Amino acid sequence: MKKVRGIFPGIFTMGNLFCGFLSILSSLDGSAIHASWLIILAGFFDALDGWIARFSRATSRFGIELDSLADFVSFGIAPAVIFYSFKLYVLGKWGFILGFVFILCGAFRLARYNLNAKSEKSNHYTGLPIPMSACTIAGYALFCYYLWGELRFPEILISMIIAFSGLMVSSISYDTLPSFHLGNRKNNLKLMYVGVALVALLIKPSLAFFPLGMLYVLSGVGREIYGILHNPKKEKVLEESYGK
Repeated sequence: MKKVRGIFPGIFTMGNLFCGFLSILSSLDGSAIHASWLIILAGFFDALDGWIARFSRATSRFGIELDSLADFVSFGIAPAVIFYSFKLYVLGKWGFILGFVFILCGAFRLARYNLNAKSEKSNHYTGLPIPMSACTIAGYALFCYYLWGELRFPEILISMIIAFSGLMVSSISYDTLPSFHLGNRKNNLKLMYVGVALVALLIKPSLAFFPLGMLYVLSGVGREIYGILHNPKKEKVLEESYGK
């Protein structure tokens, strides 16, 4: 029975991988908008496969490994191809190196997750999750094309690539998705944020993904700085296991 239940999250994992593959093809065909939307769709499938696996109690080591391989394609290689194909190629070998650094840090992030992954849902991720990193970059592409019809401000893109690469391999704590019940104040605030985000995405999805993604990225950095300033001598203790 468990093997049968495992088919359902596996379907969404394959959907994630398929979207990543199509995103790479779209970048090579010259469509940054389609490539970016496919990465975001892959993120949607990635969130669903984890939720369904826990809900159906079909989590397994095989599923974790397969999910990470799909994530590597959709959130590691695909975004690197997007920003190299449409902007970083003008930097020559430096653009190639930046793209590879992003892929390298993403691979490290996923490998670290696999080594420490548990079947139970944790309350925190250690380091910036690679799906959020990729979706924020894809959101930046959509943001630029909506306002200006092309990718602009390469210095911002380069800064994000470097910063996100560092954050993925850092030990900074990031929140997981909230539970769907009114359990405690922190979970309620997370639910409120998700609700506001969904409304914004329904109204202007092309404009909303990038600022919402950046808000999430900066939330972990801000919490880390706050902790250092208020507990300069206190050693940081991770509350949960490593997350993806």
